[in-house]
Amino acid sequence: MVATDKNIMRGFLVLTYVFIISILIFIISSSFSYLNTGADRSKMLHTEVTKEEIYLPKMNWVTDGNEGRRLDTQTLAKIENDYLDAWYVKQVAYKTNQTTGIDDYYTESARKNLMEFIKQNQQQNITVNATTLSHQPNIEFFSEDGQLIVLKDENVVEYKQLYQDGSFVMETTEMANYKVILLLEDGFWRIRHLVKEHIETIGKTPQAKTISNLHLKGINYYPQATPWDMFGEEFDIEIIKNDFEIMKDAGLNSIRIFVQYEDFGKANVQQEKLEKLQQVLDAAETKELQVVVTLFDFYGDYRILDWTLTQRHAETIVTRFKNHKAILAWDLKNEPNLDFESRGKENVIAWLESMILLVKSIDNQHLVTIGWSNTESAHLLQDQLDFVSFHYYNAAADFTQHYADLKAKIPDKPIVLGEYGQSSYGGFWKPFAGSEKKQAAYFKEMQEALDAENISYIAWTLYDFEDVPNKVVGSRPWRTNPQKKFGIIDKEGKKKAAFEFVTQ
Repeated sequence: MVATDKNIMRGFLVLTYVFIISILIFIISSSFSYLNTGADRSKMLHTEVTKEEIYLPKMNWVTDGNEGRRLDTQTLAKIENDYLDAWYVKQVAYKTNQTTGIDDYYTESARKNLMEFIKQNQQQNITVNATTLSHQPNIEFFSEDGQLIVLKDENVVEYKQLYQDGSFVMETTEMANYKVILLLEDGFWRIRHLVKEHIETIGKTPQAKTISNLHLKGINYYPQATPWDMFGEEFDIEIIKNDFEIMKDAGLNSIRIFVQYEDFGKANVQQEKLEKLQQVLDAAETKELQVVVTLFDFYGDYRILDWTLTQRHAETIVTRFKNHKAILAWDLKNEPNLDFESRGKENVIAWLESMILLVKSIDNQHLVTIGWSNTESAHLLQDQLDFVSFHYYNAAADFTQHYADLKAKIPDKPIVLGEYGQSSYGGFWKPFAGSEKKQAAYFKEMQEALDAENISYIAWTLYDFEDVPNKVVGSRPWRTNPQKKFGIIDKEGKKKAAFEFVTQ
């Protein structure tokens, strides 16, 4: 018995010794590997996401040749990558008043001015939120040893916001020319010299189209089986064509559809999604339905450093469809005023202004609007928009007064009621709130008011839905269940009593 105990003890000690040695070996090998691995530049800068996903201003290279060594495509791509990274790191430094990453993208001499500027801002508690929106670089000289580049970057459009003590002070949009010298060090192109040569402040009020009136009689649309996922895996153009037939037969002449920012691929818009949108627009054109395309659905960031990504997104979509005959208008954002409190009104408005400019610069045929959530905000940016669009879900009896108040602020521009409706839900969570009869009465009263003022309208929505995604109104049943029954056609495909008042 004693021998057995000794053997057990001896075995336990051996296993313990092996375990301890294994741990020590692991620690030593890990330390050795760490010390012998080069620093990961992206991790040092806390920019694990690649540059293609964080900073994409428009780059228009002037390719008229350069003095010195011949410049190949691969080298040019590397130069562009490091050059834009340097701009991005500088913008982050000005926003945070931290110098992380400056050493990696600027040589010692170039760092001095940046450090001094950041130091002054720290002392005065000033922060600068900025981004460049477009560059027009031209390489003038590439040294024979491949270590130095001289370039001129012209017509650089830069937007800036200045804050002091956390409060917004001012904003400006500038166009400038830069003289730049880049040095190749440690395999990266670092800025040695960056001098702003010419600056001019540019306005940002695009010309709005003059239109006498609009005659929209439409519906906000999602296929019944795929609400808020119209262009997903269950996309079926035959179902959509059938729904367009229903609308056309009912006398409707327009629809409003939604393009989700993330679903379409953010800055790198997916070709598959564009093809599906093409099919929808083609089908609408066949049925002579005018389409209001709402961009940036479920987008809500508005950070200035995010602007270049959203601009590439809009640029891709608008460029692809700028000549499509089915499109009536681009609705740049659904209910952006709901983000005023959480994202800052000045940020949201600035983003909208930049997007209006961009879209109008690409597409001068179609109209541009914004889908404001109420009449209180709908007068904003009216001079830049081609028509005003607002949403209304309050009592039908109060609509005429709300509209009169808005019309007083916007006397000379067409106004469209872009969303309105009432749920027919009267179940457990809201037992006496709604019914199909009440819904019909609401649409009847609203239609009378709309007809009296000759107001264009796009009702919410064609179908009742079986499910509503959590991202729409959350997961609470007293919110999701009413949202399922805003349609004028029920889940069985039967026209509800409200149908005749929307389509009359």
